Amino acid sequence: MAKQGQHVVRSSTGGWAVKKAGSSRASSVHDTQAEAIKAATRIAQNQKTELYIQ
Repeated sequence: MAKQGQHVVRSSTGGWAVKKAGSSRASSVHDTQAEAIKAATRIAQNQKTELYIQ
């Protein structure tokens, strides 16, 4: 079972995706891991959840 929070993972299309725990759809997709981490950090702070980079 995935931990609660935002996860930065490799996208099936070749970029980096930000996904909410338990969700099959990405919240956003980015060209670089750094861009995805930046976006996921904002979401995690707004929702007061954890950020996981995989």
